[in-house]
Amino acid sequence: MDLSIVIVNWNTSALLIQCLDSIYQAVPRLTFEIIVVDNGSTDDSVSAICNKFPDVRIISNDLNLGFAKANNQGLAAGRGRYFLLLNSDTLVLPDALNRLVAVADHNPGVGIIGPKLLNMDGTLQKSWATFPTFWSELIGKNFRRRHSVANSQFAYEVDWIMGACMLVRSEIVTDVGMLDEDYFMYSEETDWCYRTKRKGWKVWYLSNSEIYHLGGGSANRSNLTQLVLLYRSKIFFFRKHYGNYQATLLRYGLALVNFLGLSRRAIFRIGRDRNAVRQRLAAQSQLILCLLRDRYPEINKQTSK
Repeated sequence: MDLSIVIVNWNTSALLIQCLDSIYQAVPRLTFEIIVVDNGSTDDSVSAICNKFPDVRIISNDLNLGFAKANNQGLAAGRGRYFLLLNSDTLVLPDALNRLVAVADHNPGVGIIGPKLLNMDGTLQKSWATFPTFWSELIGKNFRRRHSVANSQFAYEVDWIMGACMLVRSEIVTDVGMLDEDYFMYSEETDWCYRTKRKGWKVWYLSNSEIYHLGGGSANRSNLTQLVLLYRSKIFFFRKHYGNYQATLLRYGLALVNFLGLSRRAIFRIGRDRNAVRQRLAAQSQLILCLLRDRYPEINKQTSK
């Protein structure tokens, strides 16, 4: 088996069907299996897959276990030389998977490869970055640095790639381990790439392998649950890899940035939709308190990536 494609789903039936159709229509020159891990969907996702794609293996959870844990279930069940973690809101373009596997086969020191992600209008979606720093997190912009690989006009070495589509060598699961399940959502792919590179493996970005990705936007700033998940994951990454001092510094820095943003909106009433502004102000106020206290509300299991 060349490839085990793992797709985590939560109430995205229509998108999932489109994604699966695109995989089969791409007709990769590979032997592959598809494993869908359903995180307690309440729509017709599971029945739709059973009816239209009987060859797809389904792992059905009663609850939303989170992005990392659900992907790990798929990794444990897969039999391929490579794993492909794929979001349900993606469309695979012809030859995309063939190219990823071909490059991996010819470069045994590369542990993780990400394709070029495109927005649905065909524009580039920035899907790689350097590892986060205190300043990059405060200004909200990851530096998009990549290094050309010798003798290739398409491959670049990067720090980490977006988890919407990741080709992962099966040896990574053995040598580095699976995704860290302490991340319910956000930063789990950054953590995995960080651990992979510390083990001496390389992470590449392949620009001639293209996949459409419907998502890719930032977290909803008026949704407290998403903001808590986003910032808690960032702080956890810092604490795990950079130490408690850096994590505490980041926590207070994020609180200050949100306080300044809150003050600016409160003074100038930025935005035409007053109700939306009020919601965002309320969410930012609660988030600031969470950051200062280092205490966060329980994760809503009905949140999806």
